[in-house]
Amino acid sequence: MLSKVYTSAIVGIDGFLIEVEVDVARGLPMFSTVGLPDSTVRESKDRVKAAIKNCGYEFPNSKITVNLAPAALRKEGAGFDLPIAIGILAATDLIPTEKIEKYCFIGELSLDGSVRSLRGILPMVLSAIEMDCPKIFIPFENAQEASIAAGNISIIAVKSLADVVEYILERKEIEPVSKSQYDENDNSVIYEHDFSEVRGHLQVKRALEVAAAGNHNILLNGPPGSGKTMLAKRIPTILPTMCYEEMIETSKIFSVVDHHHNNIGARPFRSPHHTISDAGLIGGGTFPKPGEVSLAHNGVLFLDELPEFKKHVLEVLRQPVEEGEVTISRALTALTFPARFMLVVAMNPCPCGFLGDSKNECVCTPSQIQRYTSKISGPLLDRIDIHIEVPALDFSEMSSTNHGECSAHIKERIIRCREVQTKRFIDYPKIHTNSQMSGKIIEKFCKLDQTSSALLEKSVRKLGLSARAYHRILKIARTIADLDGSISIEKRHVAEAVQLRRGAM
Repeated sequence: MLSKVYTSAIVGIDGFLIEVEVDVARGLPMFSTVGLPDSTVRESKDRVKAAIKNCGYEFPNSKITVNLAPAALRKEGAGFDLPIAIGILAATDLIPTEKIEKYCFIGELSLDGSVRSLRGILPMVLSAIEMDCPKIFIPFENAQEASIAAGNISIIAVKSLADVVEYILERKEIEPVSKSQYDENDNSVIYEHDFSEVRGHLQVKRALEVAAAGNHNILLNGPPGSGKTMLAKRIPTILPTMCYEEMIETSKIFSVVDHHHNNIGARPFRSPHHTISDAGLIGGGTFPKPGEVSLAHNGVLFLDELPEFKKHVLEVLRQPVEEGEVTISRALTALTFPARFMLVVAMNPCPCGFLGDSKNECVCTPSQIQRYTSKISGPLLDRIDIHIEVPALDFSEMSSTNHGECSAHIKERIIRCREVQTKRFIDYPKIHTNSQMSGKIIEKFCKLDQTSSALLEKSVRKLGLSARAYHRILKIARTIADLDGSISIEKRHVAEAVQLRRGAM
């Protein structure tokens, strides 16, 4: 007898609905799985057989053929166990096939019949919702993650294969997972750090506020112990809470790579070690998985001690920094992952760290300094909007009892600035902040008066800036004007933008 049920598989960070066909026919006992399964899927026959028997059901001593359609899509993972088991029980008339035709089942089975949790539940549930499956059965341990997407359809969280069978046969009631309420205006997200803990560094904090307001990339350059890392870790505390669409995008990525993103609403802050490989940073593998740039999507990617990273690793950052996505091509597939993040990098001016420090003497030779700074290519530096010096604090600033401005107050100004940008780009669905403006849009929204234009022209000529740097100064000036509540870009806005850009000159 033939039965059909649905399940879902992961392709990149998106779910893809899979039809599971199970045929139980006369013949020598055999269990065959077709439809381009990987080794994990092929091994499911042993888990399914043991689970069915240990739950007290009869396993058919017949020829069993399982087809996973579409056959051209490679299937991987253990999430096919539950739908295959349900398909076998339906094909042997234990479960009415007409009841489960459009149901979606997702879960890995233990030998005792219990249902294990899986990675990637959120995108799989979303794919089933898009295809209007009336009911989705998922592992109980994944209920909280699935509740983000729960809506008009029933999501049933089960602990065992027996729970699924008894529920379908109406012998047991299981309350569907209720949708978790997400409020993007909720400011109760908990952070460990706050800008009020930072003493001094008023100019640097201003630069970080401008960077956060327009989602501009920023480079912090200063001696050891000046507070670069401390400042970078506090950037997420002043970023606006994610909207629902951003939260779903971010949670899907963390779900696929099996990372827990428990503080929902808080923007990601990723700080990979400098020994990371290019595949770890960008993503990769035989079947590509997201890397750190995608895990930082809608958040902050912080690279501390920038020159310590391998040069070829840093060079692969060019595409995601410029385009907000990264494409990974392999022989079997090519996948595109989102990677729209705020890049924050920190570095010392030289190997010893004291070049230009008035209190400590630099002991590096010119050749050592040249080798150290040459690890960072000009094209990558050119893609970083703001370059700011972070000087060492003197004793009076370190011992001061005066607290700086708290993150909540800075965040309020940034939220108002982001609202201005949202209204500005309402006709441009792929643009959300000033940093994402392209050439034509810059011409439209970054018009300068005669005095401002003259100042910018003088700065470009004197500093030898590239066309990319020229456009980035205009974007920064637009953000500064938005923070100032000004409709037009004035001379003082351009002057501050040039000052924020010239830190690395």
